Amino acid sequence: MTIAVTAATGQLGSLVIDSLLTKTTPDQVVAIIRDPAKAESLTAKGVDVRIASYDDSQALNAALAGVDRLLLISGNEMGQRAAQHKNVIDAAIAQGVGLLAYTSAPAVDTSTLPVAPEHLETETYLASTELNHVLLRNGWYHENYVPAIDAARQSGAVLTSAGDGRVASAARADFAEAAAVVLTTDAPLKRVYELGGDVAWTQADLAAAVSEIIEAPVTVAEVTPDEQRAILVSAGVPEVWADFTVDTDASIKDGELEVTSGDLSALIGRPTTPLVESLRQAG
Repeated sequence: MTIAVTAATGQLGSLVIDSLLTKTTPDQVVAIIRDPAKAESLTAKGVDVRIASYDDSQALNAALAGVDRLLLISGNEMGQRAAQHKNVIDAAIAQGVGLLAYTSAPAVDTSTLPVAPEHLETETYLASTELNHVLLRNGWYHENYVPAIDAARQSGAVLTSAGDGRVASAARADFAEAAAVVLTTDAPLKRVYELGGDVAWTQADLAAAVSEIIEAPVTVAEVTPDEQRAILVSAGVPEVWADFTVDTDASIKDGELEVTSGDLSALIGRPTTPLVESLRQAG
């Protein structure tokens, strides 16, 4: 069986490759990347490196030749992702890929998260095909909150407009391991996995975790969305990312990242990594 991973040098993709190599042999793993300059570390691991960007349909068709199972890691070019994902899906269909797993976002059919619309468009397109597929609806990564550590060192606070909303985040490595399990198992698979950490934490919990890491008191600075946006922009955050942060906090406030299905720990066969542990390692 040949298993391919797109975006294989990215933060998630590289972890998926490493996890796959604990479950199968290197000659069964294909790493699809767009930058040949980043191929050396993968080649050293013995995996088959193939070059293709999400925009290059011809290269994608060549890269997916002989692939049995594929992990399509969602792209990071906002506004272009749905079309890019379609290119990969079409190539997978053309090459007879037996299973495609796609990294989506929680409950995209009802979500107000700023990342949701392109994920929903991709999921809808997948549903219109006859391609056997699995949706890995990844919740938030612990690592998304690493910047909170440096911010707290400067301000002594965690800035938020998320109110009492909870986030069931997990380590990026946990999500990567779950993807590797789906790609290598012979057990029956669900069509949709809502993936989140075992613990849904509050902003106060985040502040406590950061406080433990920096060994200094950290409070929660609860502000309005407009105030949060203004503070971020004044600190030099580009407006597009300030808006993204504010909109995400609004979704958190509405409970959209409190993913408590237990799917993630069930797939990886162990408890998910605690927030403070991931932040300490990454920060």
